[in-house]
Amino acid sequence: MELLNRPRRLRTTPEIRSMVRETRMSPSSLIQPLFAIEGENIKHEIPSLPGQYHWSPDRICEAVQECVDAGVDKVILFGLPAEKDEVGSGAWAENGIVQQAVRVIKKNFPNVTVITDVCMCEYTSHGHCGILCDHYVDNDKTLEVLAKTALSHAQAGADMVAPSDMMDGRVGAIRKILDDNGYINVPIMAYSAKYASAFYGPFRDAAGSAPSFGDRRSYQMDPHNVREAIYECELDVREGADLLMVKPALSYLDVIVKARQRFDLPIAAYSVSGEYAMIKAAAAAGLIDEYRIMCESALSIYRAGADILITYYAKELAEAMRKGDIG
Repeated sequence: MELLNRPRRLRTTPEIRSMVRETRMSPSSLIQPLFAIEGENIKHEIPSLPGQYHWSPDRICEAVQECVDAGVDKVILFGLPAEKDEVGSGAWAENGIVQQAVRVIKKNFPNVTVITDVCMCEYTSHGHCGILCDHYVDNDKTLEVLAKTALSHAQAGADMVAPSDMMDGRVGAIRKILDDNGYINVPIMAYSAKYASAFYGPFRDAAGSAPSFGDRRSYQMDPHNVREAIYECELDVREGADLLMVKPALSYLDVIVKARQRFDLPIAAYSVSGEYAMIKAAAAAGLIDEYRIMCESALSIYRAGADILITYYAKELAEAMRKGDIG
C-alpha cells in the first residue's frame, strides 16, 4: 500500500519517541508536600495518605534528605500546631511549627527551596480559613492575619509563600507587607483557582483542618465555574502574584488549559490528597498498575499546561523522569 503519511514512523523506537515528545518534564518542576508537627522524634505515617508522614522539626530533615536524594529540591510545608484558638494565632507565632521547620531545613539544606502554605485552617479551633464573625469568615479581618503569617514565614527564611485561603485581596495584602519589610524578592505562589472540592478529604485528616461546622463554599470556588477561575487568576496577577495555581489538578485540567492560554506567568497545579489516595487504594486492591497510573496522571497535568506540579508522588515521579518513562 502506498501511504505517504505514516505517523507510526515516529513511534518505532524509544529513542525516537523520546525525541519527538511534545510534553517535556523535569524533576526541577516537582514540589513535595511535607507535614510538620509539634513535638520531638516524630515520624508517623498518615493513615489516609500511605507513604506520607508527620514529621517533628528535629526529624523533618530526614524527609528533605529523601527528597534531595530523589532529585527533588523543592518542598511546601504545612503545619500542625500543638494548640489552636479562635484566631489561629499559632500561624504567625515566631516559634510556630512552620517557622521552626523552615529554620531547620534552611540551616541544613540552604539550596532546597522552601515554600510555605499560608492559611489559617490548621490553626483555628473551628477549622475555617479565617477570622469568624458569627459563622461567617470575615474577609478583611482575615487579610491582616494572613499578611502577618506570610511575613513570619519570610522572617524564618522561607523562599516563597503560597496563600491558599481564597480570601479576596490576600495577594495584595501579602505583597505589601513583604515589600514594606524588605522581602521584595520573596515570590508569592497564589492558590488562584482553588475549588471547594471533595478531593481534599485525606489532607484534612492529615492536617487536622476539617471545619467544625459548615463548609468552605463561601470562599473556595464553585466546581461548576471556569470563567470565574480566570477572573480570580487575573485579580492575583494585578495584586502581584508571581505564580498561579490550580487546585485540584486532575478534575480541573480544563482550567489549567484556560489559565495557560490566558497568562504568561508560571502555572502550578496541585495533585491533591484525594487523587493520591485513590491511586494508592486502587493499587492496594490490585486493580491498577500504580506506577503507570502515577506517570500517566502527572503527564496529563503537564500536557494541560502546568509548568509546576505539587504532588505526593514527587520523589517517585523524579525517578520515572530520570528513567525516561515520562519526561
